[in-house]
Amino acid sequence: MERQKRIRVLQDKIGKAGFDGALLCYSRDIYYYTGTAQPSYLAVSPDDYRLFVRSGLDFALNDVFIGKDRVREERRLANIFKDFFAPLKTGHGRVATEIDVLTAEQFKEMEKIFSGYELLNVSPLILDQRKTKEPREIEEIRGACEALHAGHEAVLTHLREGMTELELAAAVENAHRLAGHEGIFFIRLPDFYMSRGPIASGPNLLRNSGVVYTITGVGLSPAVPAGPSRRRITKGDVIMIDIPTLVNGYHADQTRTYVLGRAKDEIRAMYDDLKAIADHLIAAMKPGMRCSEIYRLAFEKAKELGRAEHFQSFGKGRRSRLIGHGIGVELNEPPIPSEYDSSEIGEGYVIALDIHMMDETVGVVKLEDMILIGKDGNEILTKSPRDLFEV
Repeated sequence: MERQKRIRVLQDKIGKAGFDGALLCYSRDIYYYTGTAQPSYLAVSPDDYRLFVRSGLDFALNDVFIGKDRVREERRLANIFKDFFAPLKTGHGRVATEIDVLTAEQFKEMEKIFSGYELLNVSPLILDQRKTKEPREIEEIRGACEALHAGHEAVLTHLREGMTELELAAAVENAHRLAGHEGIFFIRLPDFYMSRGPIASGPNLLRNSGVVYTITGVGLSPAVPAGPSRRRITKGDVIMIDIPTLVNGYHADQTRTYVLGRAKDEIRAMYDDLKAIADHLIAAMKPGMRCSEIYRLAFEKAKELGRAEHFQSFGKGRRSRLIGHGIGVELNEPPIPSEYDSSEIGEGYVIALDIHMMDETVGVVKLEDMILIGKDGNEILTKSPRDLFEV
C-alpha cells in the first residue's frame, strides 16, 4: 500500500505546482513509482496516470505494483501525447519532465511533439518526495548493506602483500555480487564515469582526480581516472575501500580504512579523531536540522580536536564542502549535508555520512556510514565494524 501511494503523492505535488501533467522518462523514477525498470514513459496528471511501455511489456506486467489496467504498450511519444496529454490542456498548457536527465535530442523531440506547451522540470518534486524512505525501502537498503559487509569480509580474507589494488577490488566486487549486488550503480548526472567504486592505497590516497568529490584512487588509465590501479600493496600501506552496492534497486555506501600490518601511531590517532567527529554527528543529527548546520557541527568538532587543517582536506589547500549525501534508488541524491545546502533533514531520511582526513605528511583515513534519521534517535544501517583494521 505504501508503494501504491507514491503516484498519488506525486499527483498532489503536480497539482499544487500548477502543472497539467508530468512525463517521466528516467528508469529510476519510473522504477520508484511503478516497480518496473523496463523502457517506459510514465504519464501523470493530478487525476490520472498511465505507464506506456516501449519494450518488454511481459516483464513490466509481471513487475509492477500499480494496477495492470494502467499499463499498455506504446513506443511512440506522439501517440502518448495525443492519448494522454492533449485532452489535459488548460490555457497555455504546462507539462513537467525530468529536464536534468534528458538529452538535448530527447528534449527537442519533446518540444516538437508538445508544441504550444511550456515544458518545466519535475525532478525537484520527485527528489523531494524520495528523501523520506518508507519501511519497505529501509529493508531493501539493509539488504544492500549486507552485501557491503560481504565485501568487507573479503578484504580481511584476501588482502596480502604484493597484490594489486585491482586484485583486491576484484575480490571485494566478487563478494558483493555473490551477496546480491546487481553490478551497477546510478548517479543522476550526464556523462558520469567511474569504476565500480573508489579504492586507493599508499601514495595513491594523496592523488585525487576531479571525477568525484572524495578520495578517488587513480584508476587504470587516464580514460577512467578513479578506482583501483595496478599498484602493488606493500607492508605498512593504508588502504581505503569505498565500493557501493545495489540490491533490489536500492543502494548502500560504506567506506572502511585498512592497514596491511601495524598502523602507525599518527594514522591511528587521526582515525580516532575522525571517528569521534562521525560519532558526534550521528548523535547530533535530528529531524528539522539544516544540512548546513550538520556541516558546521562537523567542522567545529574538527577544530576542537585540532584537526581543522586535515578534516575533508584534499591537500594543497583544497577542501570538500560536503560531508555526505542522501541515498536510495540513486547512489547520490538529496539531501546533501554541506556548506551550501540549507534544506532540513527529516524523519526517515537515510544519509551516507562520508568524511575523511588528509595529512600530507602522514596519510589519509576515511569513514563512511549510512545513517537512518529517527525522531527518537538515529540508527547506523551499515553492518561492518567501524574500526581501523590491521590485516
